[in-house]
Amino acid sequence: MTVLGTAETFKRDWVDGFVTAYGREVRKVPDAYGVVTADAPRPGKVAVVIGGGCGHYPAFAGLVGHGLADGAVVGDVFTSPSAEQVHRTARAADGGAGVLFGYGNYQGDVLHFGLAARRLAAEGIDSRTILVTDDVASGPAEDPARRRGVAGDFFVFKVAGAAAERGDDLDGVHAAAVKANARTRTFGAAFGGCTLPGATEPLFTVADTDMELGLGIHGEPGVRTVGRLAATELADELVDGLLPELPNGDGRVAVLLNGLGRTKYEEMFVTYKRIHERLVAAGLDPVHIEVGEFVTSLDMAGVSLSAMVLDDELAELYAAPCSSPGYRSDGRPAAPVRSSVTVDDTLAPPQHAGESIVDRALTAALELIEENEDELGRLDAVAADGDHGLGMTRGMRAAVTAARTCENPAEQLLAAGTAFADAAGGASGALYGVLLAETGAGLRGEITVETLADAVDGAVRAFTALGKAEPGDKTMLDAIEPFRATLRATVRATGRGDAGSDIADAWRKAAQAATVAAQETADLLPGKGRAARLAERSKGHADPGATSFALLVTAVGDVLGGQN
Repeated sequence: MTVLGTAETFKRDWVDGFVTAYGREVRKVPDAYGVVTADAPRPGKVAVVIGGGCGHYPAFAGLVGHGLADGAVVGDVFTSPSAEQVHRTARAADGGAGVLFGYGNYQGDVLHFGLAARRLAAEGIDSRTILVTDDVASGPAEDPARRRGVAGDFFVFKVAGAAAERGDDLDGVHAAAVKANARTRTFGAAFGGCTLPGATEPLFTVADTDMELGLGIHGEPGVRTVGRLAATELADELVDGLLPELPNGDGRVAVLLNGLGRTKYEEMFVTYKRIHERLVAAGLDPVHIEVGEFVTSLDMAGVSLSAMVLDDELAELYAAPCSSPGYRSDGRPAAPVRSSVTVDDTLAPPQHAGESIVDRALTAALELIEENEDELGRLDAVAADGDHGLGMTRGMRAAVTAARTCENPAEQLLAAGTAFADAAGGASGALYGVLLAETGAGLRGEITVETLADAVDGAVRAFTALGKAEPGDKTMLDAIEPFRATLRATVRATGRGDAGSDIADAWRKAAQAATVAAQETADLLPGKGRAARLAERSKGHADPGATSFALLVTAVGDVLGGQN
């Protein structure tokens, strides 16, 4: 993707927008690309001033606020701010108790912040510096001074800000920050590179089948390329990269799973579940957990895992309340957190079909849906969100499992419909659920071709009342109605039928009508649901709901035919 803005004005424009949005909490430093708290300077308080290149929000400006940093200086994208900008921001934040500078261990930052510190000293303002060196992939363990500062910046800044907030002097704030840095480690992974403002191509690319391990936060690729990992595998890789590096402690850790700009929160939560399990299994107690964006890299796709080993002092400082545009905490006491485990029967395919006709029919339908899951998803993605295949598989797995808890066909179908709706969700889940349940409700007596047709008639009436669709709207109904009509016409043509062969023949004729009708939906334009807003896109593609219905009734027909 292309990052909005132009390279020439990006820094200026985003700082102006940021201060405009959060003017109640921060203000811009006059004649500088820096921000300070709205009430800065605060007399008698050590000023914590952080900074670096932009492109990392909420680091650095988003972490300016009470209990965090007093000021942040902003450089161009991935570029150190100048010594002049650092000096002006520090002067604006200084309340007479000295300044603690905090930034990542990069040469440009070291030089410019160092020059600014010399200027402050010449003016009689005392300062200290904490270089964050948490990235385990960027240097050997025996030489931590060679390591970069990445997402661990957040932990160090949080501790330093809390120490300053409680009134520690400059040496005390510096000592707390040094301890936090010494006990913090980070390891990251990327799935795709970031794009600079105004550029049309990313700084680096990652093949769809690969990912990069050990990346930084300035658009550079990782130190190792591996095959693309699933969420649990990625979690294992991150934990395995971190655990050997953690210093000894009493087991308490603060944990941060940091998104690099493009990775969604839901994806990070999926990964964190396994991370938490692994950390606990290693004897650690994650008493503080953060999952979100804290130190990003523009629009990079990827995550990093950070851990800070706590002692009593660090635990108190990290838990202290704070408030800033990018992070807030109410200071509630920390305690170990247990893993949440949900048992979901829809994730595992049911065992082989049992003896009942409903069980065998539903199982056959599930197997055919599973075979066509990708195609159903493809059809759904043409004008919707592409989840129909997955939803149908989940729904049918739940339906089969639920039906096996009941004895007779009516109860089996009712249970199947309820479970399908619950597991599949969405419109399709509700509509298929009512079809199954209402069909079961109509089969409480003897099952014949006529009673089966009556049951289907009742189910379709309920379906239509719920979904409000009409024939020609390019929905499931365009396959369901031909199925219903053909089944009813067969009853009229043959009269009352009791033999299993009559039921099978009638059902298979109706299923064939549904299959033809589903294929013909390719010529229709949708009139209902989300697909209606992208109607022209769907022309030439069959409706996914109609297609899945045709697959289901075809599978059932094959089972009924096998009864003879």
